[in-house]
Amino acid sequence: MKYIPYGYHWIDTKDIRAVVKALKADFITQGQTVAEFERRLAAYCGAKYSVAVSSGTAGLHLACLASGIKKGEEVITSPITFVASANCVLYCQARPVFADIQNDTANVGPEEIKRKITAKTRAIIPVHFTGRPCDLKEISTIAKRRGLAVIEDAAHALGAEYYGSKIGSCQYSDMAVVSFHPVKAITTGEGGAVLTNRKDIYEKILMLRNHGITKESQKFIANQSDSKYPWYYEQQLLGFNYRITDFQCALGLSQLRKIDKFIERRRQIVAEYNNFFSRIDGVSVPEESPGSRHSYHIYVVRLKAKQLIANRARIYAFLKSKNILPGLHYIPVYWQPYYRNLHWYKQGLCPQAEKYYSQALTLPLFAKMSQRQIEFIKKNFSQALSRYRK
Repeated sequence: MKYIPYGYHWIDTKDIRAVVKALKADFITQGQTVAEFERRLAAYCGAKYSVAVSSGTAGLHLACLASGIKKGEEVITSPITFVASANCVLYCQARPVFADIQNDTANVGPEEIKRKITAKTRAIIPVHFTGRPCDLKEISTIAKRRGLAVIEDAAHALGAEYYGSKIGSCQYSDMAVVSFHPVKAITTGEGGAVLTNRKDIYEKILMLRNHGITKESQKFIANQSDSKYPWYYEQQLLGFNYRITDFQCALGLSQLRKIDKFIERRRQIVAEYNNFFSRIDGVSVPEESPGSRHSYHIYVVRLKAKQLIANRARIYAFLKSKNILPGLHYIPVYWQPYYRNLHWYKQGLCPQAEKYYSQALTLPLFAKMSQRQIEFIKKNFSQALSRYRK
């Protein structure tokens, strides 16, 4: 690898053999490997049910539909996230409402959620940003008092823990959505899943994933003479083709067996980063919240010194010139041109989120990083800070 990206997958020969075996099977899609992956994923997270889908974004969309979110309703989420966390609400013709983040965690703040609740609010989508769990107990309490659904955007947080339970257990939510994009803890190439403990939600998402169709005779609703025949099926909902393939899930199964090793390696790298960067003035490093275990999907430092903030673009360019490819997670969603054109959003809406954006910089973090790469990043980032502090 000639450069060091902010995130990278880890594929080994066991993964490749698993995919090849799946490609040689009778079914490369809509077969039993998908169902097996769903069972193993649910067991790992501690949830009753799991539905694997084509992407984390597809999972968020289906979760919103399963919650019954409708045109004109509102859903509260974080502005510091990937756009999919809000776009899934727009797909339902509802309105995303952005609640400001907590300064220390960069996660959406429960008190800010309370401030944004109206008579139109239908659900809350808290985002476990960077893999650091949100304050789910407080968010769950807020939601239950007002009859709101909670959909965890856990795209960053597979493998994280919150007060003894895995993120994805849905102990404090109706659903949790995870992602298997290549930079995530485990990968299926592209893919995602919705986890839940509610059978009604599980069965609805299964249908929505597959065009809204069922082939189960006990669920047929039309009184047609040919419903007795084995070829009969019914479309009962306006669904989507959000299916995932068997060979993707074969990769997912192989990766899932190694997830704890991957997470532990990420945590080791973060410990080394933190030990080094925490001694540099003008920079703050990520920490864990009480009662939780961070999965460290990405490693975001915050530039605190005024000169470093002013020179962030130069620091970014310096790292890039050394073949270190940093990231910036994220631009506040409502700053995006599409959202500005909706006329609901304007700059200044979430001051803490905008302050965070002015300070944030994502350094490379992935389980396959070598010690040489780690030392190279430490050396060059510290050099960049020294150069542009003046």
